[in-house]
Amino acid sequence: MRLQVLGCSGGIGGKLRTTSLLLDEDVLIDAGTGVGDLSIDALAKIDHIFVTHSHLDHVTSIPFLVDTVGWMRDKPLIVHALPETIAVLKAHLFNWKLWPDFAQIPTPEQPMLRYSPVVLGCGQTISGRTITPLPANHVVPAVGYRLDSGRASLVFTGDTTSCGELWREVNQIANLRYLIVETAFSNAERELAIRAKHLCPALLGEQLELLTRRAEIFITHLKPGEGEMIMHEINEGALRWGPTMLQHQHVFEF
Repeated sequence: MRLQVLGCSGGIGGKLRTTSLLLDEDVLIDAGTGVGDLSIDALAKIDHIFVTHSHLDHVTSIPFLVDTVGWMRDKPLIVHALPETIAVLKAHLFNWKLWPDFAQIPTPEQPMLRYSPVVLGCGQTISGRTITPLPANHVVPAVGYRLDSGRASLVFTGDTTSCGELWREVNQIANLRYLIVETAFSNAERELAIRAKHLCPALLGEQLELLTRRAEIFITHLKPGEGEMIMHEINEGALRWGPTMLQHQHVFEF
């Protein structure tokens, strides 16, 4: 299993891209601005998008993706998400006002886009790869995802603040190899992080104290212009876990 980081920033500018991960050639985990760097041929190969939550930096490329390549495909693109997230996409994005409803185009019977609700803890196996929604704690309903090749697992937390349920699930993953966890704010912005339900380095350290499994840890969703400062604060408080800043185009094979 191969996971390529298309975007991992909390914003845009220059080479920064918002959250999106490409699993092999056919599955996206979130669909931020990084999806736009793929070729049209690569876009046409994507069959599934697993969405962590409804915020724009994680879903912004879905409308452009289906509009660009939906006509080239012989089956619909499937968006997997919590029922609450699907409801937001239907009401506020694919609503004929902000964007056409591709779940009705060209016909409701043969659309270019379909929705598939996910359930916490219930994995879906696609070509030997099992993708399981995990708990998250954000300002809107949200999940993280476990990606399991059978040989090893990678956990992506998505956007979350403190979440004991998440770590209880992660600690049960016997083949855990990689952990991608967000830290959006600096310690000086701790109150904002709490209010926005993100992590700062101090909160991250508290969460990692709950982790009982060994894993390579990567930090994502850092605010543009603050990445080096946030990583410095992380390494001051969480050095024994050896976290690394996730980079655009990083590739995991597991």
